Amino acid sequence: MPSKDTSVVIRSATAEDAATCGQIDYDAFTAISSAHGFPPDFPRPEMAIRAISSMFSDPNCYCVVAEIDGQIVGSNVLDERSIIRGVGPITIDPAVQNRGVGRLLMQAVMNRAHDRGAAGVRLVQAAFHNRSLSLYTSCGFDVREPLCCLQGQTRERSVPGCQVRPATPTDEDACNSLSRRVHGFDRAVDLQQAISRGTALVVEREGRVTGYTTHLAFFGHSSSETNPDMQALIASADSFAGPGILVPSRNSALLRWCLQNGLRVVQPMTLMSVGLYNDPAGSWLPSILF
Repeated sequence: MPSKDTSVVIRSATAEDAATCGQIDYDAFTAISSAHGFPPDFPRPEMAIRAISSMFSDPNCYCVVAEIDGQIVGSNVLDERSIIRGVGPITIDPAVQNRGVGRLLMQAVMNRAHDRGAAGVRLVQAAFHNRSLSLYTSCGFDVREPLCCLQGQTRERSVPGCQVRPATPTDEDACNSLSRRVHGFDRAVDLQQAISRGTALVVEREGRVTGYTTHLAFFGHSSSETNPDMQALIASADSFAGPGILVPSRNSALLRWCLQNGLRVVQPMTLMSVGLYNDPAGSWLPSILF
């Protein structure tokens, strides 16, 4: 274990750091989730390592690690695919928590966002984790939306008048325009990558695109004009990848529909932001990043 008297060094992450950071991610989130009676975000270490490895190798992500005595003790990621940046996952080795490592990792990505002219920064935190709420609030983040992470399969498998199909490159303009109407900005790079991976879907109503999702999953986001459009997207999925989808709790009609259709709440979460934030003008599901 590193000495309490040594300083913390923050440096850029490399691909070779992914295995160590992924293991720390698994250990840290499993420890805090288990302590509060919630399932971990990643059931197995290799899943966390795979996710961290993907981020550390993505040129659209700014990744940093924290070291004490030359030993990696934590990491953080800034998603830079949009004018709004997304933070996470930020993880610290349980053996060195409560020593200021998290604050230094947050400062590193916030400085990066500021220097690169980001319009805003967002993150999603586990609502039961008091320390992370305190850290993010002290770093300037405001609570914007309570969320419910939901998992399962809906009893209703379609919504009348709405057709769901895989998204194609020809849908990008319509989806980005929809995102700008709902949120005030688009997530074009994220959408383009999702279409390439084959996880993106669109919903059409009366012959036009009225909603889309990059993936009905923890790391996917969705936007639509109305709740029925979002319900059609949700109903089309046999299951949701990872822990589940994130439904804004204040959208009572959508949340109630999900619960009445058999989806279950996995855990409560909170969307927080710094900088530009517009209350969405439509139905939406954030990703675990924002």
